[in-house]
Amino acid sequence: MATHVALNHVTHYRYDRPVKLSPQVVRLRPAPHCRTPILSYSLRIEPEQHFINWQQDPFSNYLARLVIPEPTREFKITVDLVVEMAVYNPFDFFLEPYAEAFPFSYDAGLAHELAPYLVKGEATPRFAAFVDSIPRAPQRTIDFLVGLNQRLQHDIRYLIRMEPGVQTPEQTLASGAGSCRDSGWLLVQTLRHLGLAARFVSGYLLQLTPDVKALDGPSGAEADFTDLHAWCEVYLPGAGWIGLDPTSGLLAGEGHIPVACTPEPGSAAPVSGAVDESEVEFHHEMSITRVYESPRVTKPYTEAQWQAVAGVGAEVDRRLEAQDVRLTMGGEPTFVAVRDRDGAEWNTDALGPTKRGYATELVHKLRDRYGKGGFLHFGQGKWYPGEQLPRWALSICWRADGQPCWQDPSLFADEREPGNYSDADARRFLDRLAGTLGLDSAFVQPGYEDAWYYLWRERRLPVNVDPLESRLDDEMERMRLRRVFGAGLAQVTGYVLPLRRAGEEDAPALHGQRWISGPWFFRDDRMYLLPGDSPMGYRLPLDALPWVSEADYPWQFDQDPFAQRAPLPTGAQWRAQWPGPGSTGAEGAGGAVGGAAGGTTGGTTGGTTGGA
Repeated sequence: MATHVALNHVTHYRYDRPVKLSPQVVRLRPAPHCRTPILSYSLRIEPEQHFINWQQDPFSNYLARLVIPEPTREFKITVDLVVEMAVYNPFDFFLEPYAEAFPFSYDAGLAHELAPYLVKGEATPRFAAFVDSIPRAPQRTIDFLVGLNQRLQHDIRYLIRMEPGVQTPEQTLASGAGSCRDSGWLLVQTLRHLGLAARFVSGYLLQLTPDVKALDGPSGAEADFTDLHAWCEVYLPGAGWIGLDPTSGLLAGEGHIPVACTPEPGSAAPVSGAVDESEVEFHHEMSITRVYESPRVTKPYTEAQWQAVAGVGAEVDRRLEAQDVRLTMGGEPTFVAVRDRDGAEWNTDALGPTKRGYATELVHKLRDRYGKGGFLHFGQGKWYPGEQLPRWALSICWRADGQPCWQDPSLFADEREPGNYSDADARRFLDRLAGTLGLDSAFVQPGYEDAWYYLWRERRLPVNVDPLESRLDDEMERMRLRRVFGAGLAQVTGYVLPLRRAGEEDAPALHGQRWISGPWFFRDDRMYLLPGDSPMGYRLPLDALPWVSEADYPWQFDQDPFAQRAPLPTGAQWRAQWPGPGSTGAEGAGGAVGGAAGGTTGGTTGGTTGGA
């Protein structure tokens, strides 16, 4: 899953006269401890008449010592290397037990070996005050280092500084700004004053534009980029040298290619040596090129491959359409909140504090993107084994011909906004609906929670348990009893209007009316809902309606999904066909439209079912 990147780095000096060069030391070869795999490396020197000796300095960095025997008018260094940009976890390490919490002290033998990296500079006023301001309260070592690194990234403004040398910590703190080498050296000295061994690092920084933009936080480089860079490494017992980049506030990753790691910045210079007095023209150039990209999750195919895949798909569609083959495809993408991806609602629980709100926001965005002119339906979804309640299903329905079937999206209820609706609101909604459909509002029937069932549940509670403060082990049962007894058993839960679409056999008596309704009869005077938490439309006691033989039952059959269908009427045609006021009674209507108190829309109750 790695990308191979070629880096080209040219450093070119042109002199106004032939000059003699002292032995030049070049530190532009990746260090032995570099964690990013180096696939190839080459160093080319001009003039061609030169001698090169490879060696390692006291800190194990690779050095190229160049001897140019004859005077020259130019000195050119060209570095080419290929790296494998395989992502690695910079936190993938263990610490010795005594170093897991800061502050800690190195054991005597290790401190002796790290002596060059523990040498502290002068504690000037601003720098001493900065060090004193760092909390010393015991905490996890990695948390302490991450916090300090991010503090410097926040406090020190990055700037490109062309002047040679490195600022002192005092200068960097006084100006509140510095180049990468300045903030890197400030962090080195800060860590040493805190008792931690640290070293200065010079190297390459490679940044590739991401395949996919980040959902939160910075998205990274807008284009592939490389430059010389500087940062800091701290020695942690058990982990070794760990890179910290105060310019970005991050730990060093696969894009950080160290070439020289030293106790002092001066011994990490990319090129050092003397030259005769002269005027010099300096040219510096760096570039990177992707030479190989393996297929990966975020970019499995090249653009040409994508075009080929799309072309095959179009040809398959053409052949299926020619043979009148109709297919449907379902998918269940999984969404996890970026801000709380480990929360129970995104892993085990059906619902949680934010899931339904995010689902509502998402369904509105999807409607605006794919289903303009459509309507929303929030109903029951899957019911998984072992869960007491079914999940929600949030649906978007629209016409394929582009004709709108809903005119005003502002009329959609938004569950994220609090609403306080009563049974009177539910009754008014269904009265208005009945009038619009030309039906008698006398068929609107109230529904109640089953008083006998909940009285029986109350009788089974321990004598010292209040139903409103139930201590039952089952959390959902506690919520259910608290809701029902809190509202009162005599409280109307909602209303229902029996509906059935008129068929051809009803046409002579209905005078063109499209919907019919009628009364529902129950053994009790009231319609008691089935116990539960689902909206009342899912808890209607339909098995308590008068018995009807199978021969007389008003069966309704779905139209064959493969049958040819006439085009849907336009919105204007639908409105022209809509019936005027009036009413027609018919017992045993086949469906119901519910209005419920306590919910956010006419078709939901105060209780909730599972997750979206």
